[in-house]
Amino acid sequence: MILANVSFPDGRHCETTALGALLHHAGVEISEPMLFGLGEGLGFVYWDAKYLDFPFLGGRVKPMAITRTAADRLGLTLHVQQTASPRKAWQHVATALAEGRPVGLQLDSYHLDHFTEKVHFGGHFVALYGYDDDHALLVDTAQQGGAVRTTLASLERARNERGPMTARNLSYTVTKPSGRPDLGAAVRTSIVNNAQAFLNPPIANLGHRGIGKAARQVTRWLDRSGDPARDLPLAGTLMERGGTGGALFRAMYRDFLAECTEVVDDDNLRLGHQLYAETVPLWTEVSRLITDAGRTGDQEPLTQASAILFDLADRERRAMQILAGSLSR
Repeated sequence: MILANVSFPDGRHCETTALGALLHHAGVEISEPMLFGLGEGLGFVYWDAKYLDFPFLGGRVKPMAITRTAADRLGLTLHVQQTASPRKAWQHVATALAEGRPVGLQLDSYHLDHFTEKVHFGGHFVALYGYDDDHALLVDTAQQGGAVRTTLASLERARNERGPMTARNLSYTVTKPSGRPDLGAAVRTSIVNNAQAFLNPPIANLGHRGIGKAARQVTRWLDRSGDPARDLPLAGTLMERGGTGGALFRAMYRDFLAECTEVVDDDNLRLGHQLYAETVPLWTEVSRLITDAGRTGDQEPLTQASAILFDLADRERRAMQILAGSLSR
């Protein structure tokens, strides 16, 4: 069973790549930055706990939130299924494919055959478009190979994993609306909502306050890590290439705002786009400094990273204030 026309070339983020692949099959063509922005995806979280080997930095909202919100903004019908039973979970998938609908999956990337970096991450997404007796056919990000495959056994383990950010055996399909949504209204609502959430986080670990907390904590990372030569370069790589608190999601939001300026004529929207464009190289520099600290064991790069993070907290707060105040009128 293999469905045709399920793809999303050059996808950068797993959740938007999976959603884009499902929409492409349904005949809905929307850019990845637009999906990310309509999904109110930009965020920040600094999370450290006893069960974590090393602090987690996230640059987006929680898993599945982008998909649910973007579907609402676009008028899509989103059908989500979840079960504790691997057998029923596979039935959900097989039934959808038999009906001609590709399926989005949330799973733990650790178990997927095409992942060479074996780190547990329960918030990964793929689109499933076919299978044979032994393998499942998936759409993943370009970084992970795009059109890839994994054994059915590994897919079952990935879907049924427990732990932080996991959603056991969650699957979903989308159906496009009969009419066209008002894109101008959709982007205004999404930008304002995202800005308000970023500006008014319920706890200090989130939003612009979370970036400030990261700025305070990052100087302690050499002592916090049991293996700085492993943990800090991995954190830097994930920040830059995986988007966990780094440049990837800021670049996507920059591109989203650029597209919005073609839909909504607003000077402050253009200013917000400019301000977010300025943050991207700064996040890249933070990632580089963290990586250098791990490789050299030198404290100075972390001190420099801390100073840039404090600056970024202020920059992003200002940008979101401008976006929220302008577009809510």
